[in-house]
Amino acid sequence: MSLNTYLNKRVTVLTLDGRTMIGTLFSCDGSMNLVLQDATERIIRPREEEQASEEVPLGLYIVRGDSVAVVGRLDEELDRSIDWRKVNGEVLGGTRHV
Repeated sequence: MSLNTYLNKRVTVLTLDGRTMIGTLFSCDGSMNLVLQDATERIIRPREEEQASEEVPLGLYIVRGDSVAVVGRLDEELDRSIDWRKVNGEVLGGTRHV
C-alpha cells in the first residue's frame, strides 16, 4: 500500500531514534520524507521519573525519510480515549541500519 493513501489522514510516525509523532500527513515523497500538519510529539516517560509524560505541539513538521522507522494510520477514536499524560513506559531504543 502506498503512503499516498494516507494523505490528509492522521498518522503515527516512529523514528529510528525512538521518537513518536502524530499528525496529518500533508505530503510525502519516494524517499519517505514526510510533511505532517498539526504535528505533536509524544514523550512517554518511565513511571520512576517524577515528570509526567507529555505531548509537545510541533505544528507543520518535516520528518526526513532516512529517520522514519514506521508510519501507520492513527485510530482517532481510540487515540482520543487515552490521556497520554498518564501513560508510562520504557524508552524505545534507537534503531540503526546495518
